[in-house]
Amino acid sequence: MLLIGENLNVINRVIGKAFKEKDPGPIVEEAKRQKEKGMDWIDVNLGPARKGGPELMEWVVKTIQDEIGDTPPLCLDTSNIEAMEAGLAVHKGRAIINSIMCRPERYEKMIPLAVKYNAQFIALMWGPEGLPRDEHERAALAVELIYAANEAGVPNEDIFVDGVVTPVNIQQPQLMSLLAFQEMLQDIAPGVKSTCGLSNCSNGSPDHLRPILN
Repeated sequence: MLLIGENLNVINRVIGKAFKEKDPGPIVEEAKRQKEKGMDWIDVNLGPARKGGPELMEWVVKTIQDEIGDTPPLCLDTSNIEAMEAGLAVHKGRAIINSIMCRPERYEKMIPLAVKYNAQFIALMWGPEGLPRDEHERAALAVELIYAANEAGVPNEDIFVDGVVTPVNIQQPQLMSLLAFQEMLQDIAPGVKSTCGLSNCSNGSPDHLRPILN
């Protein structure tokens, strides 16, 4: 099992404020904590980063790696493609792009970034219609996106497939579909890895139940 730390996130009140003010203290402290806990990657989630996204991503990547080095590497998480490239351009070592949706207008721009910067990427099973309804729609999206990546020269081994975890309290059938999709994945694309936002399954549940569900 590989671990991607998720707490350097713009929705975290302390970290979000530090991003906005470019205050390195809380960011570096959290990155060091995750390194000490043995994370294989540290996710840096800027969200949409519509205002000054490229400059912010470049600053965050440099700030973290200047303090903790290039291990663990970073998992760059933003929907702003220009910010994603800015982070990849200064990242030391192999980053992960988090994520590439199965929408042509997205993957046609983002797969070339994975090739250019020798990055791995998370293939998010979120298509033109949004969340797939079942494991079969997830499989169709996976085939489309992985084929496009392979055609561009990205091997399956550099792809992490995220089938999308939904909250158990409102989307339990979706979780069962996700598990069925996971069983199909190696037949669809041998060598790919899988990943998920595990804590999503307990979103909206009572706090005392979240660790059990996760």
